[in-house]
Formats: sequence, structure tokens, C-alpha cells
Amino acid sequence: MKTAYELAMERLNKTAPAVKLTDKQKKELAELDSKYAAKIAEREITLNGEIARAAEQGNAEEAEKLQRQLADDRKSLQTELENKKEQVRQGRQ
Repeated sequence: MKTAYELAMERLNKTAPAVKLTDKQKKELAELDSKYAAKIAEREITLNGEIARAAEQGNAEEAEKLQRQLADDRKSLQTELENKKEQVRQGRQ
């Protein structure tokens, strides 16, 4: 008797079969993950320093603005990463 998970996976594979990636695509995806993790970390380090300085100076409004900018930058980079990864998966670059 199959579990509910196994049945769900069978239905999922019928509607959207798993895409087989080449070794080259896997390598490109890993490189993109690494590259964008570094970009995000760089933005976090930079903006967290600016946020800390603004907080030390008692400028809560500026600190909040920088926190929103950091969240926006992080979201933007994640979206860019996912778009590039999808291009790799589809064989386009």
C-alpha cells in the first residue's frame, strides 16, 4: 500500500515531470548560488554598518530607511538569481 506522499508524488510527476539537469547546468546553478550569496552578504555588511552608525547617532528614521533598502536589495537579488537559474534550467543563458 502506498503512502499519501508517494501518491502525491506520482500525481505531481504526471502533471509536471521532473527536469533532468546536466552536470554543466548543475555546476552553473551552484555557481549562481555562490555568486548571489556573496552579493547579498556584501550588501548586508555594507548596509548593516550604515544602520549601526545611524542608530548610534540617534537617527532612527535613517536606520529604518536603510533597513527597508536592505530588504529591497535582498529581495531584488533573490529575484534576479531565480530568473537566471530558470534560464539555466531551460538551457538559455
